[in-house]
Amino acid sequence: MSYWEWGDPNNSKILLCVHGLLRTGRDFDALAQVLSPYYRVVCPDIVGRGSSDWLLDPTYYTVPQYVADIFTLLARLQPEVLDWFGTSMGGLIGLGLNYALQSAPHNPIPLRKMVLNDVGPELNPQGLARIGQYVGEPLVFDTFEQAVEQAKQRWAAFGEHNQAQWEHLARYVFQEKAGRWQQAYDLRIAVPFQQQFAAPNTLNDAVLEQTTQLLWQAYRSLPDQVLIVRGQQSDLLSEQSAEKMLAQHPQAQLYEVAQVGHAPTFMQADQQQRLQQFLLQG
Repeated sequence: MSYWEWGDPNNSKILLCVHGLLRTGRDFDALAQVLSPYYRVVCPDIVGRGSSDWLLDPTYYTVPQYVADIFTLLARLQPEVLDWFGTSMGGLIGLGLNYALQSAPHNPIPLRKMVLNDVGPELNPQGLARIGQYVGEPLVFDTFEQAVEQAKQRWAAFGEHNQAQWEHLARYVFQEKAGRWQQAYDLRIAVPFQQQFAAPNTLNDAVLEQTTQLLWQAYRSLPDQVLIVRGQQSDLLSEQSAEKMLAQHPQAQLYEVAQVGHAPTFMQADQQQRLQQFLLQG
């Protein structure tokens, strides 16, 4: 698993930023530069994406495998203080990590603050269905400019970005091979995703219900300092789910990002300032 880092490598105060389903750790470049004076900011490419290796068996593209990989990464980083920023899938990995830590007889990792970016224990089926429609779809472009234009359309829910920001968002999820541009991730990530979400049946529904209960348990046992981020137009984290999260964790805070769906990128100054306020207070 490859990872990117900013800041003083001797800083034992670590902010781990984990990306969404088909994204990479390079999504956090702008945010990491802002926060690197305060943290050693570490941003992995979860396996199957970006510069990381692909799995031989695609059925392991699941949160438990990702959590195991994060444990290996943390064993290398040895944080004295660990704060977590997880976008979408990255938030689920954070909940999975916390569940594993709470189940361990001796908690070796000092998880302090958690930011859940447009994700929670309960996800809107309509949003999951939308993602399922394109997660395994191959895209091939003759030029990088064409890939950027596709990015603007597919990721319109990210909100307003300038041209340089769109190019950055596209640059690390598309790669050039033999003169053409295609996705820089394993399309087989779709296999377990579609098995779980795209083909509802009695068994899948039971597994999903059990998973949701475990996620709620993990969420309720998070540290006191939790920031729930929701794009106001999100089709994945509903307003009702966010309110339920506040009720289930009274210390949690909610930050709604106007004119954004799934999910805020935190490339914008106002989003970065709100995050800094949460991370650097106390």
